[in-house]
Amino acid sequence: MDWDAVVDELYGLPPGDFTAARDERAKAARAAGDRELASRIRRLRRPTLAAWAGNLLVRERPDEVERLLELGAALRQAHQDLDGGQLRELSARQHRLTSALARQAGRLAARAGQRIGDDTRQEVQDTLHAVLADPEAAEQWAEGRLTKPLSAPVGFPAFLSDTEAAPATRRARPAGEVADLDAARVRRREQQEQLERARQLAADAERELHDREDELAAAEEEQSRAEEEQQRAEQRVTELSRQLEHAEREQQVAGEAVHKARDRTRDLDRTVREARRRAKGAAARARKLAEQTQQHKG
Repeated sequence: MDWDAVVDELYGLPPGDFTAARDERAKAARAAGDRELASRIRRLRRPTLAAWAGNLLVRERPDEVERLLELGAALRQAHQDLDGGQLRELSARQHRLTSALARQAGRLAARAGQRIGDDTRQEVQDTLHAVLADPEAAEQWAEGRLTKPLSAPVGFPAFLSDTEAAPATRRARPAGEVADLDAARVRRREQQEQLERARQLAADAERELHDREDELAAAEEEQSRAEEEQQRAEQRVTELSRQLEHAEREQQVAGEAVHKARDRTRDLDRTVREARRRAKGAAARARKLAEQTQQHKG
């Protein structure tokens, strides 16, 4: 059984089918004698619906994946260079592309028998933004084995307006409009902070869940070993019971043979005593006849 083949198979399944298939593969690996592989398989985590939909894009739309990865590299370079014009152009492309890919993920999921809602679709799009922002996230996503949606790092814009992308060319604005813009930015920062806190709480909860799932997997593995030990012990008891039954039959046969031998010994003993008695009587008669004969001759 090949690890990569098993992982690719499992993460290609709808989340509802994942756990049963994972446990079946782990059981098969254990039956084949590969306990280490069985333990690794059992530790695999079921993907969330958004993570699974994102994985579908990787599997079903490889050309789109390549386009997104190339756009991410260009965006990160433009962000590093503070190239306003390039950022403005690329950010518009990223918005169109991630929106289109999130919709594609929804269609692919529906075709696979699993419809996703707006919240899940937004998580898919957040994952795509993370792919654009973070090369490590891009590498994870490109494997098609995500277990949860990804989040872009703080400070990397999900979408840039013209004024944000090119501050050097910003036109003069009335004071009221500037105040509204500043207030909007403050609200957006607050919303971003709230979102990050919510994501952190979700990440903490996810880690807690994974810890508990790891404990469950370890307990299940221990239970499996205990059940195997119990099965071997039961087989040994069965074998010993058969041996005991066989020994008891042999003991019974031997006992019957002893009884027969004792009966025959008693019979032979009586026969020998009777023969000895007859022999003594015959000897006595013979001596008496011999004496009588000797007297007649004298």
